[in-house]
Amino acid sequence: MSTETTPQQDLTRVHTNPTAIARTREHISLISEAARRSGSYLANAGHRSIAAPADAVAGLGAFRRPLQDEPIDARTVLAELDAFGSPATTSQGVGRYFGYVNGGLDPAAHAAAILAGTWDQNVGAHVMTPTATTLDEVAGEWVIDALGLPSSAQASFNAGATIANLTAIIAARDALYAKQGWDVGQQGLAGAPALRIIVGEEIHASALKALRLAGLGTATLERIPTDDHGAIRADAFPTDTDDATLVLLQAGNVNTGHSDPFAAIIPGVRERGGWVHVDGAFGLWAAASPTHRHLVAGVELADSWATDAHKWLNAPYDSGILIVRDPQTVVRSMATDAAYLDTGEATPPFQRGIQMSQRARGLETWAMLASHGKTGLADLIDRSIGHAQRFAALLSAAGASVLAPVALNQVLVRFDDDTTTDAVIAAVQADGTLWAGGTVWHGRHAMRLSVSDAATTTDDVEVSAAAIVQARRSVR
Repeated sequence: MSTETTPQQDLTRVHTNPTAIARTREHISLISEAARRSGSYLANAGHRSIAAPADAVAGLGAFRRPLQDEPIDARTVLAELDAFGSPATTSQGVGRYFGYVNGGLDPAAHAAAILAGTWDQNVGAHVMTPTATTLDEVAGEWVIDALGLPSSAQASFNAGATIANLTAIIAARDALYAKQGWDVGQQGLAGAPALRIIVGEEIHASALKALRLAGLGTATLERIPTDDHGAIRADAFPTDTDDATLVLLQAGNVNTGHSDPFAAIIPGVRERGGWVHVDGAFGLWAAASPTHRHLVAGVELADSWATDAHKWLNAPYDSGILIVRDPQTVVRSMATDAAYLDTGEATPPFQRGIQMSQRARGLETWAMLASHGKTGLADLIDRSIGHAQRFAALLSAAGASVLAPVALNQVLVRFDDDTTTDAVIAAVQADGTLWAGGTVWHGRHAMRLSVSDAATTTDDVEVSAAAIVQARRSVR
């Protein structure tokens, strides 16, 4: 009689091993404890200061100790994280955090992230994880559909809009150089002919960073003047671009939310052989709203787009999305070969982005979109814009200056002068009812309110506006 065991018998043997069983039970118990503590955190978050209290921040010193020699029980580690870490976090998901265009946490996406963490999948290739790569693909198709972008386009998930911008710029760089007969992959950038790069005067810092990382630099950028709302002036845009021209446009100015005039700029650039990339970390999502998509009219004409699901979609960090009209342009720049990487797939995910190993980000966006559908997504966009408009109306009625008409979810306000504005912002942050940050807009200090949390309600806006008005009174 054969003594060989079948794979199923081997599996049974493993799962009847007392040590393995005990380890699995402890793991399950630990996850359950983490879920209990997470629930407690959510239940209490709305009753505390939005900013982390000073004493809680001071308590973080408990983590600053030498690494000990011996192990510490995982349950003790979790308890320590909760005891000292939870109180010192910023409450971003309770509806009154209005800083940095940081989204909140969609329940379906949050739950999916927990499951994804347990799955622990590497979305480098389909053979590694059929489930996660399929969800990545479907979520990307849904995003393209919701945004009204070309059906031939392809979306890839990555670590954020900066990475999405960088990946798109590298793809654009290589495609434009290929038209000049220059192979960047083989020849590098040393000695390469110059590209003409055109940007708006108020280009976002992440796009500038991406240009530097792509080896293109920023010293020779052609900066086009912007209007009173921060959008490129179409009448000032050059009409002599060619097939060595890269144009970077914005969907959603980081201060005002206004977008560049895509329909007036993109067709001419592309007809003359240039490449147009749109940085739309949050503003691109206006295209998902039938009511507001006119604010980004023509954006679908571009060659590539970058956005974030962890901003307006409220997916967990980090969930950047790159979309390209011609998927092969990214593959040309990102593909790499090795014997062990021969998966038999035409273009596995690691051939379409900078990372090789990467977590299953797409399933969180899939869960959010599956939960909301097109109408729910549009409602989220419309509701946030409505809250922003209400903020502007309340603060304007109280005597604040609204520096630009509300276009999307950004509200830019000023209180008397720079000194007063800075003092109001500091008072608001210290009060803890809400959190808002400062910026400089056309040489003037301002408070920037970014309504990006799906949990924000009309009551949150009313209470927050009242707190801002009170802060202004307290510093006058």
